[in-house]
Amino acid sequence: MTLSVAAVLAESAARRPDHPAIVFGTERVTYSELWFRARQYATVFREQGINPGDRVALLLPNGLEFPAAYFGVLALGAVVVPVNALLRAAEIEHVLSDSGAQLLVCAAPLLDEGGKAAEATGVPVLTTGADGVDALAARAEPVSGCAPSEPGDIAVILYTSGTTGRPKGAMLTQLNITMNIQVGMDSPFDFRPDDVLLGCLPLFHTFGQICGMGTCFRAGATMVLMERFDAARALDLMVTHGCTVLMGVPTMYLALLDAAAADGRRPPLDRAFSGGSALPVTVLKEFQETFGCQIYEGYGLTETSPVVAYNQRAWPCRPGTVGRPVWGVDVEIARADLEGRIELLPTGEVGEIVIRGHNVMAGYLNRPEATAEVMVDGWFRSGDLGVKDSEGYLSIVDRKKDLVLRGGYNVYPREVEDVLVHHPAIAQVAVIGVPHALHGEEVCAVVLTRPGLTTGPALGAEITAWSRERLAAYKYPRRVEFVDAFPLGPSGKVLKRELVTLFSAASAASAGR
Repeated sequence: MTLSVAAVLAESAARRPDHPAIVFGTERVTYSELWFRARQYATVFREQGINPGDRVALLLPNGLEFPAAYFGVLALGAVVVPVNALLRAAEIEHVLSDSGAQLLVCAAPLLDEGGKAAEATGVPVLTTGADGVDALAARAEPVSGCAPSEPGDIAVILYTSGTTGRPKGAMLTQLNITMNIQVGMDSPFDFRPDDVLLGCLPLFHTFGQICGMGTCFRAGATMVLMERFDAARALDLMVTHGCTVLMGVPTMYLALLDAAAADGRRPPLDRAFSGGSALPVTVLKEFQETFGCQIYEGYGLTETSPVVAYNQRAWPCRPGTVGRPVWGVDVEIARADLEGRIELLPTGEVGEIVIRGHNVMAGYLNRPEATAEVMVDGWFRSGDLGVKDSEGYLSIVDRKKDLVLRGGYNVYPREVEDVLVHHPAIAQVAVIGVPHALHGEEVCAVVLTRPGLTTGPALGAEITAWSRERLAAYKYPRRVEFVDAFPLGPSGKVLKRELVTLFSAASAASAGR
């Protein structure tokens, strides 16, 4: 049996050759043109010595080169290793060496970092642009089609964000990705050929790459691609091109609300999808009122290709939950404190989310011990704490590692955040644990205020007093810190570990005075 993710593009090119696949700036590229370009790229890669099973790293921002290179690699039966375009040289070096990449395709503006990493690891570099792979591709005879691949062959190696230790390469198979695209296209995303997606998520990340680009291309729909997200520009593009679908992370929805306050135009959005981190229910409701469009919130991980569960049109939408598992995927709640075996918990109890199905990765590259830790008794251990209700809806409580242990009590930051976002001064909040001599850890709320407010001790004390009336004594934040912006990962997720480092250091400094 043969199965290739490259067929996602190839089949839409055969079915809808003249339909626009991508709109990027002033360029409109049809499906036949994009597949032709991808096959030319494949020829260039083959001439560079790339064979089936070889790893090709892509250090590319959003642009026409990304899908051409991505599907070009897959057409050869080789393995794509997308690299976060925000990484520095030492971090890129780790990905290149760990993945065993035999080629790096690098955007010219990213050569400063990518070139150093490639030189350090001895990996050949092909740059994009008129002097690089595009010039070679323009003269190349395209490969005839997709090389045969088995369903269990590795298609993509995606590196985790490295919240604990160095990033690990999640090995996703042809079956993993093809099934996630096909299932996602049907539900939750309900993609149709006449849909127009705003592609504002980074393509090197699983959300933008598989849920966005992959699902859109499988449907033969159109993706209006942004090089980087800017809310005012995003609103303008959605209006100009008649976008019907939006996929984003919570920070994008917050920014779009601000943009909408300054621009009265509204796009014909039919539905929007949120992931990456928790979307406050207040933001969800305000967006729906402003744009007249339902937001469906869901849940996924790099290791699960990525979609696990989503609110879907087939069932009532439950704000505050991440919906029900997608087709073919089982999700249960297990005891979080047990190592080496899975013990499932009854409905309504909080525990670790465990997953099994067609979406679960083949394992972590070069890390059998790490793989064995998360693949237990046929289940993938997510590291996330959650709860399922009697109708199968899943709610995320928190990351197991984000849990704050204050005076022997478990405090789930997500629960505290869900209360704090209702405070009139708070636009966004991240709750963390910082070291405390008496309690072990103290609950700290890191706050981004609404525009025009004066921050300082008085507002911090007011937020503490307000939350004390609404939360148990061990849960409310005794400490409130203010920031102008949150450190964000590539998916738009707040990097809490950086906040912990920053404010733990501040605690130590004040204690030393």
